Amino acid sequence: MESPKRKGIILAGGTGSRLYPVTKALSKQLMPIYDKPMIYYPLCTLMLAGIREFLIITTPNDKDAFKNLLGDGSKWGIDINYKVQKKPDGIASALILGEEFLNNSPSALILGDNLFHGENLGKNLENASGKIDYSTVFAYKVSDPERYGVVEFNESGEIRSIEEKPTNPKTKYAITGLYFYDKNAPKKCKTLKPSKRGELEITDLNQLYLQEKKLKVSVIGRGMTWLDTGTFDSLHQASSFIRTLEKRQGQKVCSPEEISWRLNLISNSELEILAKSQEKSGYGKYLLDLLNEKSHHY
Repeated sequence: MESPKRKGIILAGGTGSRLYPVTKALSKQLMPIYDKPMIYYPLCTLMLAGIREFLIITTPNDKDAFKNLLGDGSKWGIDINYKVQKKPDGIASALILGEEFLNNSPSALILGDNLFHGENLGKNLENASGKIDYSTVFAYKVSDPERYGVVEFNESGEIRSIEEKPTNPKTKYAITGLYFYDKNAPKKCKTLKPSKRGELEITDLNQLYLQEKKLKVSVIGRGMTWLDTGTFDSLHQASSFIRTLEKRQGQKVCSPEEISWRLNLISNSELEILAKSQEKSGYGKYLLDLLNEKSHHY
């Protein structure tokens, strides 16, 4: 019997209050990271993990804007669905909202303002995605771990503990906004109690998996990057980072058109149609140039 395919949830709700006044009129995840909307980056990350069915969780005000941008995903050979979160009530609540969409499939949950990049990222993601009976968090070494959930693990790579924003962190490895769960995640989330701030905390869900010895950690090492783009400074830093990479290498970072083409989800002719609709921006010209490449690998 074939294993159920992992499905992806992108959390693109919230008020974006750290980016006021800009986000009073525009969803944070629709703001640009250099030459692409922010939502493209988490979407592409999950595409590289082999995921083809997605649920975008957003606010009542922003749902139509996301639909205008992304559509149903068919132009990229994927399937995109939408769900409204009426008020921010915790990251873990996204798995409850997505329960019907998941339909007992394992899931990948990513925060809509998280950006991942690196040469070996695809391999890390595919490896974690293949472990459907376990859940996986991704850890990244930071200079200010006290701002994050911090993971401690032994020499074998097994998790010893997880602490949320500890005063004295045991390690410098922060848990990123990318989580791979088994099929039981929505049921587990329903057993969680709201925290003092009235939200269902993702750390509490991870603790449940840790207690069951079903939580793995994948370390995003040197040569790979994780950026949280929730403030004006981090937005600017991320845009500068992407601009530098793209100008230096002559390659786009997290272009869903390119990724879907390289993964053979769309044909040459379909890529050409997408490219010509965006020709004036330079983005379309880049896509047209891809069709002239001799090599076809990712």
